[in-house]
Amino acid sequence: MLTDPDIRAIVPPWGGETAIDLLPLLDWDAIRAAEPTWVVGFSDMSTIITPLTLLTGVATIHGNNLMDTPYRSPSGLLSWLDIAALPTGSAFTQSSPGLHRATGFDDYQAHPDVTEFTLGQSGPWVRLDGDGEVDVSGRLIGGCIDTVCNLMGTRFGDTSAIPGDLLVYVEASGDDAATICRNLHGMRLAGFFDRANAVLIGRTRAPGIASLTQHEAVVDALGGLGVPLIADVECGHVPPYLPLVNGALGRVVHNATESTVTQTLA
Repeated sequence: MLTDPDIRAIVPPWGGETAIDLLPLLDWDAIRAAEPTWVVGFSDMSTIITPLTLLTGVATIHGNNLMDTPYRSPSGLLSWLDIAALPTGSAFTQSSPGLHRATGFDDYQAHPDVTEFTLGQSGPWVRLDGDGEVDVSGRLIGGCIDTVCNLMGTRFGDTSAIPGDLLVYVEASGDDAATICRNLHGMRLAGFFDRANAVLIGRTRAPGIASLTQHEAVVDALGGLGVPLIADVECGHVPPYLPLVNGALGRVVHNATESTVTQTLA
């Protein structure tokens, strides 16, 4: 599908359970030489889309999967369909809606008449490393911590393949805070956050432990980077979904009145 010019996007229904097993089976030279095809998804699909961008330079979309596509994005956000339809060179800004779904999920099959995400819990972005306004830029790259951590030490997780400064985003699916803390430490030691001008952390419902919250896990592992750590961004497993384009030039602004990410499709 990645080398078929008649296929313009590949969008799995869900994130999956594995995907790392596919990486050594792909013909990376053929994919690199082919006309780019959008690949969209998150969760275990991070194990595919992040290496695709790192090894081929082709942009990929970390965003809502096929089964979430029927729902309209709330004000301020775009869906992957909106983004994939934009021409190269386009820039777009997404802003935090400040609302998310606290529990459960929207089931399109059971309730096909519902076209909006069920949102009701308020919560803005939070800077974890201190106070102060943030205005930073860099190439976007990242994914789901639970799965991308397994790429560390391999060519499939080597962020040095992207030139220049980075904006790294990460998000936890279901691993508890101790596991996330260990995995983030490992990713940092492997160089995944080298050249990061900021780290965006997706909102999560993954559990803490008695001695450590998910936010504290991030600070423990990444606080020494000396860059802004912005948490509760809508780029994770908690609806609504803010799509981020791996390889796009990003600019993040976060202050008392604005929480936005602007992406330019290079």
